[in-house]
Amino acid sequence: MNLREVIRVALRALARNKMRTILTMLGIIIGVGAVICTVAIGQGAGAQVQKQIQSLGVNMMMVFSGSVSTSGVRMGSQATKTLTADDAQAILHNVPNIAAVSPVVFAPVQVVAGNQNWFTRAQGALPDLLQVRNWPVVAGSPFSQRDVDVAANVCLIGNTVAQQLFGDQDPVGQTIRVKNLPFRVLGKLETKGQSGVGQDQDDIIIMPYTTVQKKIAGITWVQSIFMSATSQEAMQPAQDAITALLRQRHHLRPGEDDDFMLRSPNEMAQAAAASSMVMTALLAAIASISLLVGGIGIMNIMLVSVTERTREIGVRMAVGATEEDVQRQFLSEALVLSSIGGLIGIALGTAGSILISHFLQWSTLVSPLSVLVAAVFSAGVGVFFGYYPARKAARLDPIEALRYE
Repeated sequence: MNLREVIRVALRALARNKMRTILTMLGIIIGVGAVICTVAIGQGAGAQVQKQIQSLGVNMMMVFSGSVSTSGVRMGSQATKTLTADDAQAILHNVPNIAAVSPVVFAPVQVVAGNQNWFTRAQGALPDLLQVRNWPVVAGSPFSQRDVDVAANVCLIGNTVAQQLFGDQDPVGQTIRVKNLPFRVLGKLETKGQSGVGQDQDDIIIMPYTTVQKKIAGITWVQSIFMSATSQEAMQPAQDAITALLRQRHHLRPGEDDDFMLRSPNEMAQAAAASSMVMTALLAAIASISLLVGGIGIMNIMLVSVTERTREIGVRMAVGATEEDVQRQFLSEALVLSSIGGLIGIALGTAGSILISHFLQWSTLVSPLSVLVAAVFSAGVGVFFGYYPARKAARLDPIEALRYE
């Protein structure tokens, strides 16, 4: 028989007992659907984390002031005060493949606009920070280098701050007060959403770093330096060069700990990808147990079918069917059973992922690869668990089979 005839006979055999066929397929349907759903949730979560981390900036690196040990007592991170704006300029002029650099100063502030107020973060920086963070101004314009030079009372505000202080009004040109000082809003930043650690990136005010240093924080150092490399391939050589340059500028002896920390969102992205992969694999492994249970169900039903159709098998062999023909027939029935269940499971799993994303607001991602793997695996389950019943049917003695009542 050709393939089409084999499948037609298999479908006809399965249709003889529709309820048993449906119940047998349930294990495969549930297993494949569960695998599709769990993998979609895992991949969606991983993609969301990657997106949030990448929103920090492209090819970005960050230097933070580090810890310090005094009389045997180790202080926490950012306890040192050795990072300066001059370090940022030294990195820009001495480290190859650096596209942009900005010193950064943070300070918590209470902002007042009219009869509205909001507690947020003031971030002092150079105009180049917007290039480093890939953060365009969607309304108004950024501040200039001259604003930095004169420590001007100007700022850019994030979407969250704009909504809290001005609602639907245009914030550009408005005046806000920070520490009783008036600041003119030059522009509104593009919405970025949450970062990879759940922080609202739009809840921020960006000012010239000199303004934050002199008028808000009252410090002369900087807490961090943000910079971007010209390409992803240039990041590791740039990090090595930055470390060597800062150790030299801070007069650190060989063997002495760094008084700064160099970090990159790429490191966080790699760690997030690894943890997401492990979690997805774990969820898929748990869901695959249902597939194995479904496979065992297929084997049991096929064994029952062999027993019920013993006389039919004897007749087939008596009229010329070979062992290979009988084995192929029962294997095709198991394969059709698992394949149909797999296709239904894929459809239900995809629909379930869409519903989860819609009602629970979880990010889900059904990839073609996961669908292909689920389809192949479900078919493989049918072949694996259908082989023994098919082999048993093929080895029946035709004479004994014809005598079977």
